[in-house]
Amino acid sequence: MENQTTVTEFILLGLSSDPQMQILLFLVFFVIYLITLVGNIIIMLVIRADSHLHTPMYFLLFHLSFVDICYSSVTVPKMLVNFLAEHKTISVHGCIAQMFFILFTAGAEVFILSAMAYDRYAAICDPLRYMEIMSKAICVLLVSGAWTIGFFHALLNTVFTFELHFCGPRQISHFSCELPHIIQLSCTETFTNQVVLLTSIVIFGTSSFLLTLVSYIHIVSAILKIHSAEGRRKTFSTCSSHLIVVGLWYLTGFFQYTKPSSLSSVLLDEMLSLQYSILTPMFNSIIYSLKNKEVKRALRKMLGKWIFLK
Repeated sequence: MENQTTVTEFILLGLSSDPQMQILLFLVFFVIYLITLVGNIIIMLVIRADSHLHTPMYFLLFHLSFVDICYSSVTVPKMLVNFLAEHKTISVHGCIAQMFFILFTAGAEVFILSAMAYDRYAAICDPLRYMEIMSKAICVLLVSGAWTIGFFHALLNTVFTFELHFCGPRQISHFSCELPHIIQLSCTETFTNQVVLLTSIVIFGTSSFLLTLVSYIHIVSAILKIHSAEGRRKTFSTCSSHLIVVGLWYLTGFFQYTKPSSLSSVLLDEMLSLQYSILTPMFNSIIYSLKNKEVKRALRKMLGKWIFLK
């Protein structure tokens, strides 16, 4: 170990080494990032401006939009800079910091999605007690709990990452500093880090997934008991947007972190990461804008007022 040089910087290889392709990718992901920011900010402004949307469901949607902005902003700006930079480096501490915020915001998003599933369960399965079950205090507790769990999930993994020593190689075959890629570059034993990562995913990931799954089992059961097809359609429409978002997130995120090493490849890892860390935050705003009638109505109302004032 004494003869090995300590690495102080990593090189993020990104999605392509072709200069022309990098310019194209910069434009593509710049547009995606703008859509993510603008779409989620609009949802937050609409919810804040329209009193009809001051309900538990939209309170949670407001925080989902906020965490999507944070989640996307952890990786995309650095990715955009690297598309145009000659030296695509990031310090070891900067890489670990990015990893921490990826885990933090991803953990918060998972549990906010679970809270939204519980909200839909309360609205559909126990509508008479809905406002009691989803009181303002409960909503604040659910959101605070999501951020707190996300923080401790990130902190737990980050503490053990600081125990690793890096002496080469220094190239990360990815566009961001995700934990599995950092572990692979360590010159020291990583068994503890792998156990901590797997344990945290099992505990935090499985608990959020089970909460969402149980909520939807009850929701589907309640919908099937509705006699009219139109009634079933209307009831299902109140949670269809959330179900699409949850499906996008869990299918890609869980597979990325739990797939066997025999299935790992640079291309597959990048495609999965792009889906849950960059595309899903954009899709969330689009899905909730296009499929949610209340959001569309409030947006038209807000735009109408803005045009009238102009």
